[in-house]
Amino acid sequence: MGNTDRTAESVQAPAGWRRLLAGWMAITARFGFTQTLVILSLFYALLLGPVALVFGLTRRDLLERRGLRAGGSAWHDADSAAPDLERARLAS
Repeated sequence: MGNTDRTAESVQAPAGWRRLLAGWMAITARFGFTQTLVILSLFYALLLGPVALVFGLTRRDLLERRGLRAGGSAWHDADSAAPDLERARLAS
């Protein structure tokens, strides 16, 4: 019957198949790069661009930066309870 105990390591593809596989991988890598650019461009054009346009037209300031232009401070007081010993034990 012969030797039927071949493992995956002992079976190798012919040299022609290896060249074909290497060429195929080069082509798919280029397609993958192009596909990534297309997907990111569509994401920006269809989602981020319109949202930024709407926020710009409505003058919405999510980061509250208007006060900084007038020379104000970016400091905001915390909305927390006064420090005590029990709270310090829970934090550590």
